Amino acid sequence: MQPTATIANALWTASNLPAWRRFRRALAEPRAVQRRKLQGLIERNADTAFGKMHRFSSIRTYEEFARCVPVSDYAGFEPWIERIRQGEKNLLTHDAVTHLVPTSGSTGGRKLIPFTAGLQREFNAAIGPWLVDLVRQSPGLLGGPSYWSITPVMENATPQNSVVPIGFETDTAYLGGGRRKLAEAVMAVPSSAAHSKSLDEFRYQTLLHLLACRELRLISVWHPSFLALLMDVLPELWKRLLKDIECGSPSIAARPHRAEELAAADSLKPETLWPELRVISCWGDGAASLASRELQGRFPRTRFQHKGLIATEAFVTLPFREHHPLAVCSHFFEFIDPDGQVLTVESVREDTEYEVVVTTAGGLWRYRLGDRVTVNGWVKRTPSLKFFGRGASVSDKFGEKLSEEFVAESLIEVFGDDTPRFALLAPDENASGCRYTLYIEGEARPHWAAKLDRTLCQNPHYAYCRRLGQLVPARLFLVAGRGFETFAQHEAAPGARLGDLKPVALSRKSGWSRIFSGEYADDSTKPTEHSRRGISSTSERR
Repeated sequence: MQPTATIANALWTASNLPAWRRFRRALAEPRAVQRRKLQGLIERNADTAFGKMHRFSSIRTYEEFARCVPVSDYAGFEPWIERIRQGEKNLLTHDAVTHLVPTSGSTGGRKLIPFTAGLQREFNAAIGPWLVDLVRQSPGLLGGPSYWSITPVMENATPQNSVVPIGFETDTAYLGGGRRKLAEAVMAVPSSAAHSKSLDEFRYQTLLHLLACRELRLISVWHPSFLALLMDVLPELWKRLLKDIECGSPSIAARPHRAEELAAADSLKPETLWPELRVISCWGDGAASLASRELQGRFPRTRFQHKGLIATEAFVTLPFREHHPLAVCSHFFEFIDPDGQVLTVESVREDTEYEVVVTTAGGLWRYRLGDRVTVNGWVKRTPSLKFFGRGASVSDKFGEKLSEEFVAESLIEVFGDDTPRFALLAPDENASGCRYTLYIEGEARPHWAAKLDRTLCQNPHYAYCRRLGQLVPARLFLVAGRGFETFAQHEAAPGARLGDLKPVALSRKSGWSRIFSGEYADDSTKPTEHSRRGISSTSERR
């Protein structure tokens, strides 16, 4: 055990106990908790420009709020956020906007999400019960350091032109105050690693600190492929890493005993590297399910916890008592049902799909998050939700209407137990016509292309387009390496962090054969010179 980490973990857990108790009580009365949350937000922001425009001072009930404030997507808030960028205050919230956090839009464009002290408190209202519940299930986590998704900031070539800072210096800045200091005290990898000059150097520094940390207890990442990529490059860096751990480097002090222990381990079997590792927390629903299964194969004896639905804009669900209940103490939530009716928490029904709408202390009012969920159970009276996919994630070139969740399920059927490291389906057009290409990293099976096409034909719209000849048979493209990393670099919003990119099984964009390094698995279409050359290193794209 490491005394410093143990003390910091204990203090951090203790600081989260009040939030855990509030959340535990709130699970029994979600309607009352949600209405109090809404009324508090309305009263606090009645004198803002948005509040005056929508007559907040006269609103007394949810029904009045729903009549006065329309449901809106990001485009409806963009003019307000542009004014915030220029320094105007008291627009969407009474609280000052401390940062604008970049995230990717549904089509890859950048969105800037206002971050305030109130929004930080709302996030902590969900992080607290999540962490306390995790420690209650795995008490051994208190005994050592953790790795919490320190990810490099994507280089931003676009001038910011913003009075308000865009993005955070570190991932722990979301916590704020004393919690941030406690979190940094238990980090196995220092936040300085995020400012490495290249992604290759970032990976090396991350692995160096992780390997030096024998007592590592928890790994928390977003997309599971992020950790898989680290494990992929470990063998080629193994000798250099062991030497630096034995002799020391500018980043760490010499640890000859740890180097000797690692020399007897196997770099291809990561569980031999960290004997005290208890939990890996990562996305596991929707399109992340394939990558999660592949990662679990590398850590067969480690407990996996699937994260809840957490977006830049809002904390929607959290892992709690083996379910993912709605974060009722954090924001005010509404749900759009398949008929377009907007419902509140007490009206949702099991096995029904909904789109999430949030109202937050960050200034997003009745904001369509774009995430789709289904109710898969209850924790007391609060619904437990499973993430299905993004509302806008539908590819529809000729009316085939391929949704992300259907594609994710189809890929599971196609791959069986042979899950590749990376898989992405996307439309692909050339002289032979339009088809869907499955980009995979790893060894392909000869029957996958035909099986993919048959599985996609279970969608009647896709099958109809195939019969009409609008779409030709699906095929495979073998990605030479670093598939998710290349995808992330291409899709991430400027200033966003790689680890924050939402996983997808489906892209509506064509032309990925010009982005990935590799070649088609058949001879029907040879890759272009650019596709053969690909991207020789990630640092070149930076």
